Amino acid sequence: MEANGRWSRGLYLCLALTALTALAGGLGGCASALIGVGATAGVAVAQERSIGQAVDDATILADINHKLLQRSETLFINVDVEVVEGRVLLTGNVKLPANRIDVARMAWQAKGVREVLNELEIRDTGSLRDYATDVWITTQLKVKFLGDTEISAINYSIDTLNGVVYLFGIAQSQKELDRATGHARNVKGVVKVVSHVILKTDPKRNS
Repeated sequence: MEANGRWSRGLYLCLALTALTALAGGLGGCASALIGVGATAGVAVAQERSIGQAVDDATILADINHKLLQRSETLFINVDVEVVEGRVLLTGNVKLPANRIDVARMAWQAKGVREVLNELEIRDTGSLRDYATDVWITTQLKVKFLGDTEISAINYSIDTLNGVVYLFGIAQSQKELDRATGHARNVKGVVKVVSHVILKTDPKRNS
């Protein structure tokens, strides 16, 4: 019964996040697991990464989420996975250090993964208020990105956990990345900004 309760709560939060962030552009986290490869390819037309890479990333994402769900419903609900050009960003809460290592290992097992960025925190799942605040921060930041003509918002993925904003994606220039980071730091409630964004000209994109 407890597991069913966690699943219902996780699904509710997932759908809530989808509804709140859809207007701000892009679906992240558990919501991204619900979109098809075809939809991903359609979005990729306007992105910096190629359509082929976007499809590969969607395949990696589906594989990792499948592994998480097979291992534990709790892990599937509490771990957020983002993939850009084979780079995997893991965020969320896990209860044990062993869980953190296990999730990273599962991510590396997915075919095509080039890098795993493990930002998982070891702590009990936050309250509904924490989730609501994090969703609000993410939504506000997406709106700021969309409203800034000097930022290519579609190339960024934003996740917020316990007030910490994680930026992921591809920046057109250092100036653009600085603007994006600045917006994140100025959103009320943000306690820290962690950027895993790489520049469009970064050699590792072609390695």
